[in-house]
Amino acid sequence: MGDPNYITPDGARRLSEELGRLRWVDRAKVVQEVQDAAAQGDRSENAEYIYGKKRLREIDRRMRFLTKRLEAAVVVDPALKRGDKAFFGAYVTIEDAEGRASEVRIVGEDEIGDAEGYISWRSPVGRALLGKSAGDTVMVRRPAGEAEIEVVAVRYG
Repeated sequence: MGDPNYITPDGARRLSEELGRLRWVDRAKVVQEVQDAAAQGDRSENAEYIYGKKRLREIDRRMRFLTKRLEAAVVVDPALKRGDKAFFGAYVTIEDAEGRASEVRIVGEDEIGDAEGYISWRSPVGRALLGKSAGDTVMVRRPAGEAEIEVVAVRYG
């Protein structure tokens, strides 16, 4: 078994909301569209029917994926973390060797598309930052070579 599927409470809520929307809104709408298209007769050349059935398979596939991810999720509330070290859910201000500063948030892999600056705790940068404090310098291995990153600040919430 691999690493746990950590997720923040906000991330779990967003996945649950998406699952609910797919189940109770999107799927119901497409089912009605498929029924309406089927009532028109010949289904073999009915584009609305064929597309609707394809869309239903896509919705069902996404619902199965979300259900499995939520069942396997370990919700970690970063609000419970206090201190100056970067752990799951932390906002970390970093600075590269050229002096460019940016802020990243260490989150679960299901959350990395939610907002700009969200990075997975499993990513090379995320793993390098875990347990670090302001003033620490870390080396991150990238495809373009190693990069030195300085931790400027760590905050939660």
